[in-house]
Amino acid sequence: MKNVALTIILAYLTIGTSMLTAQQDKDKQAIDRISAYLHESEKNGLTGAMLIARGDKILYNEAFGMADKEKNIKNTTKTVFDIGSVSKQFTATAILKLEEQGKLKVEDVLSSYFKNLPHDKQNITIHQLLIHAAGITRDIGETDFDQIPVDDYFKQLFATKLLHEPGSKHDYSNAGYSILARIIELVSGQSYESFLNEYLFQPAGMNYTGYLLPKWENCTLANGYSYNVINTGSMIARYQKDGKVSRVIIGNGGINSTQEDMFKWYLALRSNKILSKSATKKLTTPYILEFEGETSYYAYGWVIFKTPRGTNMVAHDGSNATFFYDFRWLPEEDVAILYATPSFTGKIGGMAWWVDKMFFDETYIPKAVEVDFVSTLLNFTYNYKGAANELASSIKNKFGDKLDKPFYLNRLSGINLRNNRHDEAIIIAELNIELFPTDSNIWDSLGHVYYISGNNLKALRAYKKAVVLDSENSYAKEMVAKIEAKK
Repeated sequence: MKNVALTIILAYLTIGTSMLTAQQDKDKQAIDRISAYLHESEKNGLTGAMLIARGDKILYNEAFGMADKEKNIKNTTKTVFDIGSVSKQFTATAILKLEEQGKLKVEDVLSSYFKNLPHDKQNITIHQLLIHAAGITRDIGETDFDQIPVDDYFKQLFATKLLHEPGSKHDYSNAGYSILARIIELVSGQSYESFLNEYLFQPAGMNYTGYLLPKWENCTLANGYSYNVINTGSMIARYQKDGKVSRVIIGNGGINSTQEDMFKWYLALRSNKILSKSATKKLTTPYILEFEGETSYYAYGWVIFKTPRGTNMVAHDGSNATFFYDFRWLPEEDVAILYATPSFTGKIGGMAWWVDKMFFDETYIPKAVEVDFVSTLLNFTYNYKGAANELASSIKNKFGDKLDKPFYLNRLSGINLRNNRHDEAIIIAELNIELFPTDSNIWDSLGHVYYISGNNLKALRAYKKAVVLDSENSYAKEMVAKIEAKK
């Protein structure tokens, strides 16, 4: 009998080893295909880093392109990138950490933490903020670097009109996560970054994640390159120059990290190192809200997707329009895909999606990455040396029929505006109106360019035209009311 039992055990071990070997072979073949695709894509603008892991083993971890073009410094697996709104799941984890410590409950209402709140915001819960169902406005401030004093920031925020009744629908709100960050500070008695560093990052072994606390001098900081052309610098350098992080971004974005640190974070979540198993489940459970035919599957700082294979994906991406980060965790398949780029374009923004498909479907062949047309336009306008009043005609003469969608010049104008090239932004936005005069969205974009450039009269005219073309253009209507109220 002992020999029979031993034979059965050996048979099971052999089958298990065979299955493991088959999985490893399949993974290797997928990684080889992915690696070839990414290196080919690098020739047409891919820059950043990709990490793929199964379980606690890294299968692929490579970097592409330049961290600093001017100094000829390449990206590496240790390069520091801005992770954008992927920061939100750190905020959510910190809230649940405080709940585990018995210092708050997600059912708590805002009036427990903030005095003299308007009546419509007093009973908003932490839970509603976590799942973007509180009705809080999306943003306060014009940029991520607006230095608004803490009291002034929340005074402005709580004075805004709710987008909807709390709990009735999902409306993504960066400002809502700024409220959560402030609650973390009020409850813990620490700064937001200090609390995250002590209770999340250090226990996970993450030494190069944060805003200002890490020893960044030991790291290569990636410069952002707007559409792979305009050097916007390192976000950390901006924080260091200001000497502090804007309240506009704390809690909802702007954290910087490396691929290796984010892998450590994935391992900490996977093994319940930071939160208990029940709290981790709470973090990653989708709270489904349905409203007017739209359904949200937002968890606490995470979005929950169904993959083509029917499994769950715990994911979030984030961008400041230059840096982009995509974090994909597939618990049932025990796989993680982490993608960072300091030069977001439409052509490579979906890279993590394509890599995901390639990894699980050996028949999937993604379309080859091409040089982004907006990058081509930006490179032309950024290096343009002719007369300013001839820029529009030069663009038309150079690109002609290729300007067949309003998106191209709309994006080009926005990029110039964000980089304080206001004159160029106006010329390009006006050219877009010339090409697409009946597009309401293009008119409100023109209004935005005028408004940011300080010409309220022209902005008002543009916004009114947008409303005439589309009476449902709520943004244009809000801006008309805002400018007229100032008058």
